[in-house]
Amino acid sequence: MKKCLLLLAIAGLLSLPGMNHANAQTPSSLPPLDASPMDMAYFPVMYPYAVRVKGEPGGPLVARVVYSRPQKKDREIFGKLVPYNKVWRLGANEATEITFFQPVSIGSKAVAKGRYTLYAIPTEKTWTIILNKDNDVYGAYKYDQQKDVLRTEVPVQVLDSAVENFTIVFEKATDGANLRMLWDKTEASLPIKFTTGK
Repeated sequence: MKKCLLLLAIAGLLSLPGMNHANAQTPSSLPPLDASPMDMAYFPVMYPYAVRVKGEPGGPLVARVVYSRPQKKDREIFGKLVPYNKVWRLGANEATEITFFQPVSIGSKAVAKGRYTLYAIPTEKTWTIILNKDNDVYGAYKYDQQKDVLRTEVPVQVLDSAVENFTIVFEKATDGANLRMLWDKTEASLPIKFTTGK
């Protein structure tokens, strides 16, 4: 008898408005799924999962990049969708941001720990990578060169096969990490040296 009453109570609760999840509707006020989803890249790679969840050794957290990942979709990317010789947000939507959790150096310049915006000026053979102290900006529409922390030029590598989604990933290097940026058949890599620790 108690089991029957419990089942009737549960059935009654599920019949209340808002409780029947099988027929739940997504409110029309919610934004649609973004065509260029946001993603993160960490150094050490997979830091939250590998170090904090699995307990693997990985050293202290050094850097994190937050960016959006547009797709190629059979479009001509560099020199067309992403014009040459113009400031680019390094992705889509909000400009790409990088956070350093310890001091680093890029090129010959020391960079204090903190949060920065990353931009690039692509050309056919090189990219100028820009670290800017203005944060929480959309695109490069209000890019302010006066807020640049540094600019450095890196070579472009032509890939054998196209990368469909714009991708940023850290790759371990002898004295730090390389920040690899890949899309279509183009890759640019920014060397970052760690001034303390791993």
